[in-house]
Amino acid sequence: MASIDATAAQGSMPRDRRVRLFDVLKAAPSLIPDAPRMASSAVRLLTMKPSTVASVGLVFQRAAHKHPERVFLRFVEPDGTVRELTYGDANELVNRYASVLSAHGVGDGEVVGILATNRPETLLVALATVKLGGIAGMLNHHQRGEVLNHSQRLLNSRVLVVGTECAEALHSLPKQDLRGTVLRLPDDQVRSDTLAEYPSLAELARYARDSDPPQCAQVRAADKAFYIFTSGTTGLPKASTMSHLRWLKSMTGIGGLGVRLRPSDTLYCCLPLYHNNALTVSLSSVLSAGATLALGRSFSVSRFWSEVVRTEATAFVYIGELCRYLLNAPEKPAEREHQVRVVVGNGLRPEIWTELTRRFGIRRVAEFYGASECNLAFINALNLDRTAGITPLPFAVVAYDPVTEQPVRTPAGRLRKVKTGEIGLLLTKITHRSPFDGYTDPDATEQKVIRDAFKPGDAWFNTGDLVRKQGWNHVAFADRLGDTFRWKGENVATTEVEAALTEHPDIEQAVVYGVTVPGTDGKAGMAAVKLVDGAKFDPAGVAAHLVRRLPGYAVPLFIRIIDEVQQTSTFKSRKVELRNEGFDAGKVSDPLYVLPSRETYVEFYPEYPGDVASGKVRI
Repeated sequence: MASIDATAAQGSMPRDRRVRLFDVLKAAPSLIPDAPRMASSAVRLLTMKPSTVASVGLVFQRAAHKHPERVFLRFVEPDGTVRELTYGDANELVNRYASVLSAHGVGDGEVVGILATNRPETLLVALATVKLGGIAGMLNHHQRGEVLNHSQRLLNSRVLVVGTECAEALHSLPKQDLRGTVLRLPDDQVRSDTLAEYPSLAELARYARDSDPPQCAQVRAADKAFYIFTSGTTGLPKASTMSHLRWLKSMTGIGGLGVRLRPSDTLYCCLPLYHNNALTVSLSSVLSAGATLALGRSFSVSRFWSEVVRTEATAFVYIGELCRYLLNAPEKPAEREHQVRVVVGNGLRPEIWTELTRRFGIRRVAEFYGASECNLAFINALNLDRTAGITPLPFAVVAYDPVTEQPVRTPAGRLRKVKTGEIGLLLTKITHRSPFDGYTDPDATEQKVIRDAFKPGDAWFNTGDLVRKQGWNHVAFADRLGDTFRWKGENVATTEVEAALTEHPDIEQAVVYGVTVPGTDGKAGMAAVKLVDGAKFDPAGVAAHLVRRLPGYAVPLFIRIIDEVQQTSTFKSRKVELRNEGFDAGKVSDPLYVLPSRETYVEFYPEYPGDVASGKVRI
C-alpha cells in the first residue's frame, strides 16, 4: 500500500517551523549560564546504566539530608490556605509510611496501589513505596466500576492505599475483587467515618520508625518504580512500567537540560499525580535542583493564576489544553503579577505558542515530547518556538500507511525515513541504555516493538504518534494514531467507549474515533452508531448512560446515527472514512447530535465547535 502523502498531511495541520543552523547558533549565548549543568546532565543521560545503584527514593533521600530545612512541598488546601512541608519533615513522614508498608509485606517488587487525589500524602506514599524497592501503582481516581476494577486487579497489589475522598470509587468495586490490604488516607475535608472499616495509614505511621529504610540504598536503576495506566487498543487500561532508569533520565534530560530549575524555584503542578507529567516530569525537575513543588488539588481556570501567585511559583507544568483554557479566560491582574519565568509540558499547539508567552510574560517554554511507555523524550532545550525539542538518543521518523496505521516497508523489507519538513510515524530505538520497559502484559509489550526495521536484528518502539521532522534532531508533535486518541490530556480507548455505547439497549453497533475541533488540542470523541431495528435515539437516556459508564473526558461529544457499520474483509470497521468526514455538514447527511452538557444530547448546531473550543462545554 502507498504511504501517506506528506504534503497532504501538512496541508491539514498547522505548519511548524524548521530548525536550522542559524536557530541553534542564535540560541547558544542564552545557554551559557546553564552550560556546565547542561553538559553534566547530557553526560549522565548518555552514560547512565541499568545496573547502577540509583533510584527515585535515593534522590529524594539525599536531597532531604542535604537541605532538610528547605521547603519541599507547598499544597493549596480547598479552603485556599497554603500548607508547607520541608524536605526533612517530608522524609520523616515517608520513612514512617515505609515502615508501615514494610510491616504489611511490601518489599522488593511488591506493588502498592494508590487511589487518591492530589494531596501531599499521595506523593509521600509513592516515595515510601519506591524507597522499599516496591512499585507504586498510580490508579486513576476518575475511573469507576469495571474499568477501575480491571486496573486494580492488574496491579495485584500487596497494599491498596485509598484516600477517603475516593470512597465512591472504592465502593464501585466488588469487595471480593480487592487486591491486598486496604489502608485509608484520612482527609480533613471528608467526614471521619468514611472508610472507617479500614485502618488509617496516618494513625499507624504515628508510631512507626522514622529512620531511612536500608532497602533504599540497594535499589538499582533497572528496577520498576511506578505503574502508570494508559489506554490501549484492548479498550481497557494497560499498566505501563516506569523504571527508576527512565525517571532518572527524565531528571537529567527534561529537568537538567530543559527546565533547569534553581534551588530557589517553585514549580506549580495541578495535574493529577497518576500522570507522568506530575509524578515524573514535575517531581524529577524539582528534585534535580532541590527546589520546591507546589501541588494544586486540581486544575481550575478561575483559581490557576491566584494559586500560582500564592505559592510563589516561578514555573509551572502544563498540557496543551490547560494553556488553551487560560488563553480563553478573561484577563485578570494575577496573570501578570506572577513570577513565572519557565513552563514545562507537552501539547502546546503552534498557533497559540506566541500568544501564550506574550500575554502571560513567560520567557521560556520547555516543551517536550514523551509518553508513559516511551523509552526516550525530546526537550526544547534551546527555547525555540513551536518545537518539542531535541534528543541525543536514536530515533526515526518513517513513512506509514494511514489505513493499517503501520510503517510502510520497501520491497527490500526495510522502513523508509521521511525528509525534513515532512510528517511521519515516530519510532525510538530500543537499546541496552534505552530499554523499552513495556507493560505488565508481555503480549501488549511485544505488539509495540517493530523489528528488522533498518537492518536485521534491530528493535524499535512504535510510539503511535505522528511528528514533523524539523531538522537538527528536532521534532514537533502532529497527531496520534491507533485506537487511542488524546482529549483533555487523557488517552481515550475507542473500544472502551464502543463497549459502553453498545451496552445501551437501543444501540446495536458503534464506531468511535477522534475528530479535530478547530481551536482545541487533541481529538474530541465522536461516535457513529447503528440503532436496534425499530428503536429511536434517546438523547437524554444515552447521555445519562455514558456519563455513568465513562470518565467525563471519554464521553463522545458528537454522535452520528448511521444505517450500517461498514467493515473491511477482516471485520474491522472503516474508521478512516468516518474520521475524515467528521462532523462536516457538507459530508454528513445523517442525523448528528452533540453534547452541550451532561444532561442530554441535542441536534448539531453550527456554534457548537466554537463552544467546545472556548471551554463552554465541560463534561
